[in-house]
Amino acid sequence: MYINITDSEKGNNKGSSGQLVHYLDKENRLFGELQEQHWFNGEQSYIPSYEVRGSLDQNVAKLCRDDAKFFLINVSPSQKEIGFLKDELGVDAEKGLKDYAVKVMDAYAKNFNRPGINSHKDLLWFAKLERHRYYSFRDKEVKSGQVKAGTAKPGEQMHVQIVVSRKDIGNTIKLSPMNKSRGRNVEHSKKLGQFYRTAFKQSGEELFDKHFGFERRVEETFRYVNVQKKGALEQRMSIKVELTKELQDRRASVHKKSKSNELNESKTYLEKPFISDFLSIALKSQEQNYAVPFQKRKKKKRKGQQEEQVLSL
Repeated sequence: MYINITDSEKGNNKGSSGQLVHYLDKENRLFGELQEQHWFNGEQSYIPSYEVRGSLDQNVAKLCRDDAKFFLINVSPSQKEIGFLKDELGVDAEKGLKDYAVKVMDAYAKNFNRPGINSHKDLLWFAKLERHRYYSFRDKEVKSGQVKAGTAKPGEQMHVQIVVSRKDIGNTIKLSPMNKSRGRNVEHSKKLGQFYRTAFKQSGEELFDKHFGFERRVEETFRYVNVQKKGALEQRMSIKVELTKELQDRRASVHKKSKSNELNESKTYLEKPFISDFLSIALKSQEQNYAVPFQKRKKKKRKGQQEEQVLSL
């Protein structure tokens, strides 16, 4: 699961959200034959674009001209995770991903550790599900001339883009996921807001696994990748031990399953045979099918008697 927070995908985030909202409506313009995707949040499923833009642009009380007004959160499951959703949920896979996006925003709110900011209901945010991703000038396929920028990428690319206001839904509290204040004065740091992006990304992954029952291998976790990239030697060694144990458990499980299958197959040859008195049944059938009425046999005359009869004549 890839979760990323940026200023904006198109244009900066210090002015109106209109350019970003228009950009995120692109699939409704490009793929008119497909079902139109509407903006949604935790309360509504069909929000018009003008309402999204208007709500975000008006929720900027006491923000300076150069302050960020909104942020973009990209929630992108891997192709393996998308395949799992489609296998488990079928036609409801898109709805399942939307429901998961609401839980991600719950985690986003809690990560600020601010009084009064406890769930997605305390935030002003809007999301749009997209079915495609597109090559940009940064992709190696575009640089090598294999494809043109703007071409849709192959494979499963379903993901959710979330635009969240810098201010809470009451337009009073400033909330910035870019704030990493860890000042010596703990109370001052809490007042500014501390957002742990690493913890947020990891919690999103754990939410997906728990919500959908997805079994994730150690090497597929954000924690594993992050430790390999930024972790100290002790952390890398610790997670390597964890990975080794998982591999051993996986092999043991496969071996146990194989033994169980062999045992089941052997049972088919050792089962007690069905005993039946086939001989009696066969004989009885013969009697019923081939029996003839009893006829008294005529006695043959003996040779001596035949000679006596001839002489008497």
